Amino acid sequence: MAEAAVHLVGGGWDEEARDEVYGPFLAEAGPGATVACVVLDEGDGAGRAERWRDVLGRSGDCRVRPVLVPEGGVLDVAALGGADALLVSGGLTPAYAAALAPVADRLRAWCRGRPYLGFSAGAAVAAGRALVGGWRLDGRAVCPEDAAEDLDGLSVVDGLGLVPFALDVHAAQWGTLARLVAAVGSGAVGGGVALDEGTALRVAGAALSVRGAGAAHVVRASPEGVHVRSITAGGLVPAALLDP
Repeated sequence: MAEAAVHLVGGGWDEEARDEVYGPFLAEAGPGATVACVVLDEGDGAGRAERWRDVLGRSGDCRVRPVLVPEGGVLDVAALGGADALLVSGGLTPAYAAALAPVADRLRAWCRGRPYLGFSAGAAVAAGRALVGGWRLDGRAVCPEDAAEDLDGLSVVDGLGLVPFALDVHAAQWGTLARLVAAVGSGAVGGGVALDEGTALRVAGAALSVRGAGAAHVVRASPEGVHVRSITAGGLVPAALLDP
């Protein structure tokens, strides 16, 4: 099977942007597709899965198969079965990384030929090296503490390896673009994209396109420091911008 697209969403529940954000993912999954929806169950897993059933059902013809992972557990890839596509939900990003990274090889193999959509935490952990939280670097604040994901220092861990650059999410809403800038500037990650809420980045090989209500903020190191370029809906992200 050929590689399918990876769709990365910066979080948020913008109704006006819903079809633009999720429609292309569902179109690639196919009519009547079964979407395996991975949710880390922090006590409200069933409710989160039901919300996805509603959101996706209003954006396209599909069936949602909830796959709940108990807090502290690891995803059983076999539970995805023969679904046509995979959605990884949001929540506490370090916990999603702990639940998915141990089975990254198997998950990438399962995703071959199937579209992946990562929402918030699900977007962040799609990276090979995932920026999962923290609000300070070398003792100085680099983003609001409320965006720290229960971590103090900026933290980068193993992710799924579905895309070769780092992601941060809720960029405009939570002030996390500054965290990604700090991560790139320190060399913790080689480059990345910070996504606003209601905004999706579609990655298909070297083709990267932006859709939705906000912007994708591309961050990379340069001889002059850290370079940031914001690209809004309908724009294309030059792959060269993400070269380390």
